Amino acid sequence: MSDTQAPESPISGNVLFYSQPEPLNMERHGKLGVNQAEKPYAFVAGTNTVPLTVTEFSPAALSFPVVFLGEPKSPVAIMALRQDQNLFVDEAGQYLSSAYLPAFVRRYPFVFANDEENKRMVLCIDRGAPFIAEGGQVPLFDGDKPSAFTEQAMQFCNDFEMERQRTTRFVAMLEELDLFEIKEATYTPRNPDGSPGPVQKLAQYYAVSEDKLKALPAEKLAELRDNGALGQIYAHLVSLLGWDRLVAMTLDRAGPVPAAANA
Repeated sequence: MSDTQAPESPISGNVLFYSQPEPLNMERHGKLGVNQAEKPYAFVAGTNTVPLTVTEFSPAALSFPVVFLGEPKSPVAIMALRQDQNLFVDEAGQYLSSAYLPAFVRRYPFVFANDEENKRMVLCIDRGAPFIAEGGQVPLFDGDKPSAFTEQAMQFCNDFEMERQRTTRFVAMLEELDLFEIKEATYTPRNPDGSPGPVQKLAQYYAVSEDKLKALPAEKLAELRDNGALGQIYAHLVSLLGWDRLVAMTLDRAGPVPAAANA
């Protein structure tokens, strides 16, 4: 649980999007508020991967590939083929209204951070967010107490932290069942004469193996069905069709399809 009146203490961890996270404090931030931003999602435009929680797999699968990256096998939404691009944010800093917006983005500029000295989580705000300013339209504090806006943000971060922990358990379960495999996303361009060109590798990542899933004992499949994990697994698998959409969106932006980095 967080404390908006927390004293200054060491905060650990680096989090995507947050350039200047500070423990939210009435003395330091009492006059701050949030303004309506001209480019509200500009902070997302420079990254092609955004973390997801397991409960987001189904809605996210309708918009982009949901894959697992790195040794932690962290679930992420792949939102572009280029590392410094996001195909779902336009030049005006607006997010594509027809696409799912990850909770990781929606919670910004708030975030929980580890206070290792006091062994707790502290609510922080990114003081570097361009839409945070003194006298902002939506105040962070009402007198000496958090405003309704801040209280809602705190609840959202609490809920997100619970979902993050649930996601960690979900990934651990998949690893325990040995369901992961390394997969590649590929693209076959067309030559000027219409013939297929050489296959290009777009990305390498971890995914659930359908063969390993089918090979599980019936009672284990029933367990995954009953605890809701099977539905999330299939949402992830269906989402992998979204690589073709990313290719099409990349070509629509008049750029060649790049080879992406490995997972």
